[in-house]
Amino acid sequence: MNLNSYKTLVFDCDGVVLDSNKVKTAAFYQAALPYGAAAAQSLVDYHLARGGISRYKKFDWFLANIAGNRTGPNRQELLEAYATQVRLGLLNCDIADGLWQLRQYTCNANWVIVSGGDQQELREVFALRGLAELFNGGIFGSPDSKEEILMRELTNNNIHVPALFLGDSRYDHVAAENSKLDFFFLHGWSEFDGWSNYCASNKITSFESIQKLLLSANQ
Repeated sequence: MNLNSYKTLVFDCDGVVLDSNKVKTAAFYQAALPYGAAAAQSLVDYHLARGGISRYKKFDWFLANIAGNRTGPNRQELLEAYATQVRLGLLNCDIADGLWQLRQYTCNANWVIVSGGDQQELREVFALRGLAELFNGGIFGSPDSKEEILMRELTNNNIHVPALFLGDSRYDHVAAENSKLDFFFLHGWSEFDGWSNYCASNKITSFESIQKLLLSANQ
């Protein structure tokens, strides 16, 4: 495997760069809890089945299909409650080991974040944690979908091919395939329970982490 053959590396954020999947799962539950524990768990289950989809679409689904006529927070209040918890978690969760070494190893590549997380939130957190400087191609997120971001950045010649997408969800793989990018699955922090069978059936190369990917590249 020659990582240096790629002109662009595209990274999902949650579960790839940051150990933040559990942070967001807990935040969905707490935000929806005023509607009751069962309703909050329904939102969590929906979220886990749709990793990488934006919070906006998940809360829209929740209000349309679960909340019903019950009294509780409106869309904006749900988003604000969720964002408050997530920001704190993103500022304190673990950063992937080997990230800076991989940046040095692929020093000629353009690095881009394409996340389901809120774009402004991500840019603020990455700046505060000293990560923004690694991603010279930009940090992008919702409300635009990953497909929209990838298509736009390809069209703008910001993502140069050949390009590699590093993700941890089924949606990441689908978005990469639709954009004709190579894809590696990183499973160490993933909340996709069926990742192993999915990778096997779709012939996807997988690694536990960025550090393990880097070790493999150096062999």
